[in-house]
Amino acid sequence: MKRIAAGILAHVDAGKTTLSEGLLYCAGEIRTFGRVDTQNTFLDTDEIERSRGITVFSKQAVLSVDDTQITLVDTPGHIDFAAEAERTLAVLDYATLVISATDGIQGHTKTLWDLLKKYNIPVFIFINKLDLDGADKMRVIDELKADFGGNFIDFCDPDREALCENLAMCDEKLMQMYLDDGKIDEELVKKAIKRRDVFPVFSGAALKMQGVETFLKAFVRLTVQSAAPSEFGAKVFKIGQDDKGQRLTYMKITGGSLKVKDILKDASGGEKVNEIRIYSGEKYKNCDIAESGCVCAVTGPTRTYAGQGLGFEENSEKLTAEPIFSYRVILPKGVDNGTALERLRQLEQEETQLNVEWNAPIREIQLRVMGEIQLEVLKQMISKRFDMDVEFEEGRIVYKETIEARVEGVGHYEPLRHYAEVHLVLEPLPRGSGLQFAADCSEDILDKNWQRLVMTHLMEKTHIGVLTGSPITDIKVTLRSGRAHIKHTDGGDFRQATYRAVRHGLRCAKSVLLEPYYDFTLEVPDENVGKAMTDLNFMGAEFTLPHSWGGKTRITGSVAADAIRNYQRELVGYTHGKGKLSCAFRDYGPCKNAEKIIEEIGYNVDADVENTADSVFCSHGAGVVVKWDEVCDNMHLESVLKPQRAADEHTLVRRTGNIGASDDELLKIFEHTYGKVERKNPNHAMRTPKPANTEYEYKPKKKKEFDKEYLLIDGYNIIFAWDYLKKLAGDSLEAARSALTDRISAYKIFRDCEIILVFDAYKVKGNPGEAERVNGITVVYTKEAQTADAYIEKAAKELSRNYKVTVATSDGLEQMIIFGSGAYRLPARALLEDVLRVENRVREIVEQYNIDAENTKFLRTIRDKMEELEMGIEE
Repeated sequence: MKRIAAGILAHVDAGKTTLSEGLLYCAGEIRTFGRVDTQNTFLDTDEIERSRGITVFSKQAVLSVDDTQITLVDTPGHIDFAAEAERTLAVLDYATLVISATDGIQGHTKTLWDLLKKYNIPVFIFINKLDLDGADKMRVIDELKADFGGNFIDFCDPDREALCENLAMCDEKLMQMYLDDGKIDEELVKKAIKRRDVFPVFSGAALKMQGVETFLKAFVRLTVQSAAPSEFGAKVFKIGQDDKGQRLTYMKITGGSLKVKDILKDASGGEKVNEIRIYSGEKYKNCDIAESGCVCAVTGPTRTYAGQGLGFEENSEKLTAEPIFSYRVILPKGVDNGTALERLRQLEQEETQLNVEWNAPIREIQLRVMGEIQLEVLKQMISKRFDMDVEFEEGRIVYKETIEARVEGVGHYEPLRHYAEVHLVLEPLPRGSGLQFAADCSEDILDKNWQRLVMTHLMEKTHIGVLTGSPITDIKVTLRSGRAHIKHTDGGDFRQATYRAVRHGLRCAKSVLLEPYYDFTLEVPDENVGKAMTDLNFMGAEFTLPHSWGGKTRITGSVAADAIRNYQRELVGYTHGKGKLSCAFRDYGPCKNAEKIIEEIGYNVDADVENTADSVFCSHGAGVVVKWDEVCDNMHLESVLKPQRAADEHTLVRRTGNIGASDDELLKIFEHTYGKVERKNPNHAMRTPKPANTEYEYKPKKKKEFDKEYLLIDGYNIIFAWDYLKKLAGDSLEAARSALTDRISAYKIFRDCEIILVFDAYKVKGNPGEAERVNGITVVYTKEAQTADAYIEKAAKELSRNYKVTVATSDGLEQMIIFGSGAYRLPARALLEDVLRVENRVREIVEQYNIDAENTKFLRTIRDKMEELEMGIEE
């Protein structure tokens, strides 16, 4: 049996539901022909639809003619429910576009045609209401050809030879057959329709059943079922709920088959199908298996969503229609925000065109919708479903923001024991492109895992602009550079850095406020044309020359949605109900009165702490907020848009890993932070070199003698830098700490210096700090809220005034601070090498001089022998 999924689409009031009713009646699926005005149609089953006389929810009915089973999908015709109609297009094999013979092509008709073209769906045209005064079929066909530019062929033409001639003009194969045989094979016509080379036009009056049966028979004859793969695939187009509250997932099987108890796999694993239902109006039949081409509803899955692809199918693209009005929800007494938000989220899954937002700073729920009709329907649905009578404040336009030129955004997040820096490039895109994200960063600069995390954080958030706090759009955001710390970085750090980088880029860029625009069609009596054109000019609309016929004038064009949103009421007044206005969302464009809108909204970008552009840097052991306009002066990485800065243009640079920064880099860092270094000590690590052209006489210089030397060791830094201690710490941190203490104690005997081994204990609540002597060294446990970095910084600064101080660490920030205090640095690897050198020398002496290891003065004896040998070498 041939299975066809056929949709019926139209501008509101074109007679779409009536035609659906006629097709069902002709196929024998219903015994009584229902009418919209008597509220008894087969497909408009919801009370809201019957009371309003419009289709709100897409529904399907199954009809069988000969060996063809047609799943007829009736879609909403009102512009406010355009998203609901668009979602169904993904599952259609063919579509029937219904056009009123009296009204012709209207605003939403063109929108639907563009969508059908976008989804590449073959289309049949049915010109309805030929029984009314003013109906003109040929005028409508001429409009179709002029506005849509396709091969619209009147299949109701009684002159069959003329029909063949018209078909022959549409395709070379059709032309060749007609020239050779004088007729055209119907199989070629089917293929031409499938390829959208031919658009069959039928006509009649659905309410009086004129032309309906002819159209149905031709539709069955001229359609072909699409080939389907054996592999399972399905496309979800709707989420609903039955009378008992069970969640329904509506889908079309596009390949293979689906059985009850099958698992629908998704990113989270999979969910079992409990039931498969074939709906026809309100009623349904259960089946055990749904074959390819079947449109069904399943129970069981709870994570599915409209537009989702299952099996080999990909997810659908972003919808063309999008909500452009925002309304604040006013809850009834006794209903809290949490409860209301949970209920509205349920509706959001079912209503494709509904966006529910929770504005945390002002603690209010906002709904984004397509228009007032949708809002009224939602109010009824909320009352009916949840027994919750909500109200809405007057809506406002949903604005958007974009940028004019390419810019770099930098985000740095470095409070104590955290680190991440992200560099993004933001570039403007053509209108309607939305947001795009990409990564163009070498893994040598930033590891792939961190890059994926940045991309996740870019896509998980609704980024807002800096003019009005509206969502941004038409921007490509590319990750170009970044840095993580080998020890201190975690996932949350890159979230903060990424968010701040986006905001920093927006603040550095010149932003543009965008507002939604409508394509409109305005029809007025000829005597009202002057008034209409004056109004349109006042709105700032762009429109074509008026087109007049039969005492009416049609004007088409585009205009800002905010300017025309309330014009319908005025139109009805001055035309005495004879005027018609239809609007369809076009896209977003520059706002013509941006300054006024920005002032009215009153968004304070500096006060929006939830979306800050400032960065956090570490200074003296604590996080410091750096304002957005100073971030580029302090960032650790070079700009990705500017040439590399000259050597005398200093910036904070921080290295990670075991080696740390070079002396020259650290000197630049220190001088940038604390000023130019003027040291006369030539042996000091931060001496100021003399200019290259300075002549001087070489004089031998004596080394500065220190009375005492100190070695400060960052305990945990060393533990996690030495492999064997790091492995030991994996089992027991206390064991690793004890092993390091013992080894450094032995090492101290052979080093003529005071050693202070420092361990973090700053997270221990109420800890007062502790210092103890262990086998000749001082072991320090820092107090609450004091890190080893902070302790070492302070100690190095105090001790360096009178003593030679060396700090053993591989932390880049500590190295910078060490230079600032006048101390020397000793990387963890260098300390390990020196410890090993000392231990190897000890073994050599023990073996050479047969020193008794059981002697209580064993280590002292070795040290004395080492000093004796070294003195002999020096002499």
